[in-house]
Amino acid sequence: MLATLGGLLALLLGLAILLLPLLATELSRPRDSVWGAVVLLLGLVLVTSADRLTGAPMLGVLCGGLLIGRLAAEVSQGRWRQLSPEEQQRLWSAERWQTSLQQAGATVTHLAAAAGTVGSGLGQWLAERRQPKTSGKRWVRPEEPEPADTVVVSSFAEIDALIEAEPAEPEATSSQAG
Repeated sequence: MLATLGGLLALLLGLAILLLPLLATELSRPRDSVWGAVVLLLGLVLVTSADRLTGAPMLGVLCGGLLIGRLAAEVSQGRWRQLSPEEQQRLWSAERWQTSLQQAGATVTHLAAAAGTVGSGLGQWLAERRQPKTSGKRWVRPEEPEPADTVVVSSFAEIDALIEAEPAEPEATSSQAG
C-alpha cells in the first residue's frame, strides 16, 4: 500500500516536473525533463512492483523517497530565491497562470493536429502497402514435355519389373583389353 501511494505521488511529481517548462518557465532548468522522466520511471516501478516491496526493500524505498523529497525541496527553494521580487510577485498572479494554461492548451491542440496529420499520412502509406502487388513478369515459360525415355513409376513392384526386364549389359573383361 505504501509503495503504491509513493509510486502515485512520484508519478504526479514527475509529470509536474515535465510540465514545469510549459507552466513556470522562470523556475525550470534545461535538464528538468530528464529528471522528470527519472521520477516518472521511479513511480512506474513502485506502482507495478508494490506487491514485491515488503520489509527491508520497502524501508529502502521509503528512505530513498524521503531523500528525493528533501532534495526536491532544497532545489525548489534555491530556484525560488534566485527569482527577483518582481518575478516572484508575477508568479503568484492569476493572469500569468491563465496565460500559461492557454499557451499549454494551444500547444496540446497543435500537437494533436500534428499527430492527426501524421496518423492520416501513416494510414495512407499502410493502405498503399496493403494493395496486392501485380506480378512483374511479362511472360511465362511453358513447361517442357517429359522426354520419351522417361518412365513414371507408381509402386515398388513396377520398379522391380522394370529392373528384371532390362537386358544385362556385357561386362568388359581385362582379357579383351590386353
